[in-house]
Amino acid sequence: MSETFRPRRSVLYMPASNERALEKAATIPCDGLILDLEDAVAPDAKPAARENACAAVASGEYGAREVTIRVNGVGTEWHAADLVAAAAAGPDAVVVPKVNTPEEVRGLATALEWAGAPERTALWAMIETPVAICNVREIAAASDRLTVLVMGTNDLAKELSAEHVPGRHPLLTGLGLALLAARATGTAILDGVYNDVHDADGFLAECRQGREMGFDGKTLIHPGQVEGANTTYAPSEQQVEDARGVVEAWEAGRGSGVVTHRGRMVERLHVDSARRTLAIHDAISARG
Repeated sequence: MSETFRPRRSVLYMPASNERALEKAATIPCDGLILDLEDAVAPDAKPAARENACAAVASGEYGAREVTIRVNGVGTEWHAADLVAAAAAGPDAVVVPKVNTPEEVRGLATALEWAGAPERTALWAMIETPVAICNVREIAAASDRLTVLVMGTNDLAKELSAEHVPGRHPLLTGLGLALLAARATGTAILDGVYNDVHDADGFLAECRQGREMGFDGKTLIHPGQVEGANTTYAPSEQQVEDARGVVEAWEAGRGSGVVTHRGRMVERLHVDSARRTLAIHDAISARG
């Protein structure tokens, strides 16, 4: 599935069982929403949450935000009904938890097609188990409909018997392998959530870590985390200025041999990075 670049600095989980939260989501300046039918919803509330999420998608009230629905996982009693309802609603994407194999991806893509999901409805696969990490490149490459990998770091830590510590060193191998798979296949990738909504410094440190590693954005559990993620994952004014200078120097010096900008040699790889920075900046600016 070909896809126009769109910013995903901040992608906020919202429980679809909470109608007030769904209304509030239309005012939150996040880049994307995951209307959740899974972990945030009690079993007896899941049918109503499904209806709420589909109605929210159909409302058209979320503007430029990317609106997705997270269904319950493959093998659960709610999965099939969730998938059929989400396909009919036609969100920007359907998010599926605990995707472990490329065969599951192909089955999900086929199920969405059979259920009548529009072509523009993408598939996002959550990577949250050791098995998924071992298969992550094949998962990312399994279907053109799959456009985003979402790290489920809480479940991954649980499966690894790892502790949640600053710097996340127990998870870095898995995060790095998933990033490599995403970049090898041209797939976007979102970092996992930060659990302590009162620890602003820890949250921002983890945002910076994710940005430095190469993630496209971060999944969030509270509206108060949106501003920090938006700022961290957006190019700074200095980065935008430098990127413009690199591109201008390259274009002005094309064919002249060595090109420099502010005393540094410029190669095509620097130009590619600069153009990506400018594309991100332009996409964010276009959102208003």
